[in-house]
Amino acid sequence: MAELGLKRLSQMVRDRAATEWARQTEKLSRSQRRPAPELMDEAADLHRTLSRFLQLSDSRVSRAGSRADLLDLPSGTDWHWRPLCLRGRLTPTALAAPKTARRLGDELAIYHDCSHRALILRQIRNRRATDVAAYGLALEVMGFSGSYLSLSLDLPSEVGQGLGKHNVLRLDAQLGAERDITVYGRLNIAQGPNTETVLRQLGEPISGQNCQRVAEFDLGYVDLNRRPVDKVWLDLIFEAPYMNAVTLSDALLSRHVRAEM
Repeated sequence: MAELGLKRLSQMVRDRAATEWARQTEKLSRSQRRPAPELMDEAADLHRTLSRFLQLSDSRVSRAGSRADLLDLPSGTDWHWRPLCLRGRLTPTALAAPKTARRLGDELAIYHDCSHRALILRQIRNRRATDVAAYGLALEVMGFSGSYLSLSLDLPSEVGQGLGKHNVLRLDAQLGAERDITVYGRLNIAQGPNTETVLRQLGEPISGQNCQRVAEFDLGYVDLNRRPVDKVWLDLIFEAPYMNAVTLSDALLSRHVRAEM
């Protein structure tokens, strides 16, 4: 009975909040005055919270996350993760002519030095029966005049727990491209002021659609110390991306223990 009462009270609070924001919106539509800055900040905070709630909710009912996509992972795998941007709907779903370091969602950012910003990064819905991830990413590049273009993906903090030279981090990715393009993966591990990196080419150049690629980042050759890992992120680097359209249909990262030499 107490739980039912709390649910009703929670529903009443949400209903009143929704009614109040509807009233504020209607009031603003009939006025030429700028709303109070604190009200705009409050609306922005609420928008971010609701957008993340919808994204997390969407990821729970998507196809991704079933154990069917874990069957080919190496034995001894103790952690695996598919980015939330491939599991749940983003809001907004696209960045047009983005400045460098612009973020799409909480995990993903785009970096480049193209002065014309002739780029579009957007989330797309995967609709093929063979797709495991519910969503993908599409990167459209027009007259690119820069020297580098990359997508940076922040990994969750759990991957850094107990991470050491005995580990291998693995990326399983599915990519496509209108024109042949070479893609690199760069793993970055930050410990205090130091950042160690491991660079791997994702196999042969991406040509056509449904290109499966695997890259392993062996930490046995990385100068890690005993300090806690502060942050881990992965950069996908695109070589000579001029006039191309690249898709990332899936990305699954995992961690396993390296074989003894």
